[in-house]
Amino acid sequence: MRRFLFHNFRLVFAIDLWVRRRFTPAGKLVLGGLVAASVFGVDTRQTFAYQLFSLLLALLVLAALSSWFSRIKLSGQRELPRFLTVGEPFVYRVRVTNHSTKLQQGLTLLENLKINMPTFQQFINTRDTKAPRHNWFDDYVGYPRWLWLTSLSRGVDIQTCPLPPLPPNGELEVSLKILPMRRGIVHLTGMTISRPDPFGLFNALHIVPQPDQLLILPRRYPLPKLNFVGSRKYQRGGVNLAMSVGDAEEFVSLREYRPGDPLRHIHWRSFARLGKPVVKEYQDEFFVRHALILDTFSSTQDDIRFEQAVSVAASFACAPRSHETLLDLMFIGAEAHCFTTGRGLAPVEKLLEILACVSICQNHPFERLYNLLNPHLASLSGCICVLLEWDDERKAFVQWLRHTHISLLIVLLSQDAETDAQAQAMGVHVLHPDTLAADLAELSL
Repeated sequence: MRRFLFHNFRLVFAIDLWVRRRFTPAGKLVLGGLVAASVFGVDTRQTFAYQLFSLLLALLVLAALSSWFSRIKLSGQRELPRFLTVGEPFVYRVRVTNHSTKLQQGLTLLENLKINMPTFQQFINTRDTKAPRHNWFDDYVGYPRWLWLTSLSRGVDIQTCPLPPLPPNGELEVSLKILPMRRGIVHLTGMTISRPDPFGLFNALHIVPQPDQLLILPRRYPLPKLNFVGSRKYQRGGVNLAMSVGDAEEFVSLREYRPGDPLRHIHWRSFARLGKPVVKEYQDEFFVRHALILDTFSSTQDDIRFEQAVSVAASFACAPRSHETLLDLMFIGAEAHCFTTGRGLAPVEKLLEILACVSICQNHPFERLYNLLNPHLASLSGCICVLLEWDDERKAFVQWLRHTHISLLIVLLSQDAETDAQAQAMGVHVLHPDTLAADLAELSL
């Protein structure tokens, strides 16, 4: 029964969207009167409601027919930012140009967003914990939850914008307020410009193709200054990793060129004298390097819990630290990933862009984290772990990290009172979903 209802939600949603875009507020009132008159006017011998039905139907038909003769030539151009952040509203501008010789007025601008309809498994497994409690019928049928999943698929909420009168062959700029609702890439497929018919009941819709993409970064929370430095470790690659910041590039000696040596290290005077390439050799580099490990492994498709973990990881990525410190973001997706920022290698924004697109991993075992972290252990000064769950696998992982004798900061998304107490007994910081910002603000080593 629920599967049957689920497959009909798309049809109901399409009809609802068509009615909301096609009918003006006055048109919706007339449409409601038409439906009421059709119910009460079934028996034409006992009531005159059928006459009202005929009148309202004629009005709507005339309004719809008149909208077909509405033709306007407009174009639009957005001025979008590079990226936005979940939950932080933003105002962007759209330039609308009138390519006709007539004054255009009474227009409204709407944005078209790509919508990926939720699957049945997503519909069954996902719960909207932030939504108000519905009655038992809505909980069973699930249409409010389906609408919530659909709104998340759109990614952003953009207000409609009434347009001022557009002069002939003129242009104007309007501001639209956008509210990001989820992280990831949002696809804007175009714009719709609506104009009501002379009766003010039915809208003529004019589609302006204007595809765009917008990257939404995960929500971030302020963190206190953490005394999390660790000892300086030898970094394989030396100066190539240090870039322009760090220990001085002290010259050590000259040696013969080996394949892979950078051209900027060639000693040109010796090259000219000997007739073969000779390179300058520098001292090894020692500096601080931290790993930020995001637990992407989950036995259930708990999107809300995973989103909180991504936000925590993004908060640590943006936390203030020395400009001489490297930070490696590590996680398992379809394959193992390790991205490094700091010391001129990559800006923090790059890590946020990566976190904006990370997803839950259910196809690989948790043990893959060992293989990802092992090659980097010798060069790490410290490690920050953001865990989704607390089970035997993660307990063993934390104990293994403690035996490496590097600085550790382990945080866990709260599960239940008993599990949280066990984690805290092992020195794990527990973060509660309802007080996530306050728990992070009070974090200390």
